[in-house]
Amino acid sequence: MDNFGSHVSRYGLDRHGIHNVATAYWNLGDAALYEQAILRGEGEVADNGPLVVLTGQHTGRSANDKFVVKEPSSENDIWWGVVNKPISVDKFDGLHRKMLAYMQGRELFVQDSFAGANRDHCLPVRVVTETAWHSLFTRHMLIQPSGEELSDFEPQFTILHAPGFQASPELDGTRSEVFVVVNFGARMVLIGGTSYAGEIKKSVFSILNYLLPAKQIMPMHCSINLGEAGDSAIFFGLSGTGKTTLSADPARTLIGDDEHGWGEDGVFNFEGGCYAKMIRLSAEAEPEIYATTQRFGTVLENVVLDPNTHKLDLDDASLTENTRGAYPLSFIPNASEAGIAGHPKNIIMLTADAFGVLPPIARLTPEQAMYHFLSGYTAKLAGTEKGLGNEPQATFSTCFGAPFMPRHPSVYGNMLRDLVAEHDVKCWLVNTGWTGGVYGVGHRMPIKITRALLHGALDGTLDKIEKRTDPNFGFAVPVSCEGVPTDVLNPRDTWVDKSAFDDQARDLVGRFKDNFVQFEGHVDEKVVAAAPEAA
Repeated sequence: MDNFGSHVSRYGLDRHGIHNVATAYWNLGDAALYEQAILRGEGEVADNGPLVVLTGQHTGRSANDKFVVKEPSSENDIWWGVVNKPISVDKFDGLHRKMLAYMQGRELFVQDSFAGANRDHCLPVRVVTETAWHSLFTRHMLIQPSGEELSDFEPQFTILHAPGFQASPELDGTRSEVFVVVNFGARMVLIGGTSYAGEIKKSVFSILNYLLPAKQIMPMHCSINLGEAGDSAIFFGLSGTGKTTLSADPARTLIGDDEHGWGEDGVFNFEGGCYAKMIRLSAEAEPEIYATTQRFGTVLENVVLDPNTHKLDLDDASLTENTRGAYPLSFIPNASEAGIAGHPKNIIMLTADAFGVLPPIARLTPEQAMYHFLSGYTAKLAGTEKGLGNEPQATFSTCFGAPFMPRHPSVYGNMLRDLVAEHDVKCWLVNTGWTGGVYGVGHRMPIKITRALLHGALDGTLDKIEKRTDPNFGFAVPVSCEGVPTDVLNPRDTWVDKSAFDDQARDLVGRFKDNFVQFEGHVDEKVVAAAPEAA
């Protein structure tokens, strides 16, 4: 085996059963990985320097192709079901042998990294892939060890990534040729049949979501930023709710945009980079993120490129609505170098309500916070995913990250409840969705209004403002805020047809109640009583 690179670990690929490789490229830097990606025809360099790659037919996660190995060390702790589908040890072993055979004779790229900015709780992860650009993606998304640490690097979890290798469903027990298989006993993830880089990122997140609760650390699908007074704020939210955009606030330091832990010492980022949506990004609305599309190092997935000028067209969704950009956290001007902060003062739960019912901001009681955390509500819009019709669809993704939660949601919900109580954290629900009517009738909440409300919440201004009780959801809604039209704070006032609003509110309340039935046996009576009731 020909090993190339200045930081080759003494813990070699043979320890993973990988043999007869043409060349193993170890821990290459950005420029070397660019060179390899271009030489191998994996991507193109856009005007101003980003690397643009295409992922083929898979432009998002293949949630239905994810499996967890049912093995003795973890099977009693897994939340088995739609999210965590079981696969046998024998099927995993068979896939593993096939992947090892596939890798023989090929060039492979190895990145040794840490997941977790808190070194007391970080996880050494090795990602072995057949493509240079996925290695660059991994280098951006995880935290880079020092040269000395790389020499003695010994992974505690390994991801084998082979986009060109496809499973045989009849033989391998998979649903299709695509597979993401997690084996907590073997401490290994197998990914094949898809080039979408988010599978690597979210596999690491899923691993931490399993491992950290046992260490009394709550893993969170959230962004976090930090005020000048040292007051950190957590932003929970699903894709499309503004989690990345709203945490990139020039007045606050960015800790991270997507995945964090919260333990006895405070909060810490799991990652070393960001993976932001790029579709219709503008320099005016999101200057910090837009700037990353104009520099060397950023990896852009499925962004359309002019074949002659190599200029980007960020508005072109012909390949997918889910265009993505991966870049180091250091590309954001006010990002934290340490990736850690103290205990939060505020928690923001973001939702994009396409039904136009929820107010733009509301203060939650601790019981309401747990109710809405376990609910994890947002709405998907027509045209953003295959299979969606002409109307928006309510989506409930528990803990704002159900696809990545190996354990039962009550584990994470109870940890949140205890941490909020211990540190007296204020909780807010923020609707970045529609106002003045449902999607297609009303309009999206202007980002400047959302930012004004967030600033009021984070600096304590809204604590002093009179509040009304929402008649459907029961939470406290400010009646005024500087820079925000009064009628926007009461969504019913923004609708021309008030009876249509009432009908839509009753419908949404019913959806919440129907969804929460699955959790009623896992929470106390006060949380059950925090359920909405139609006016």
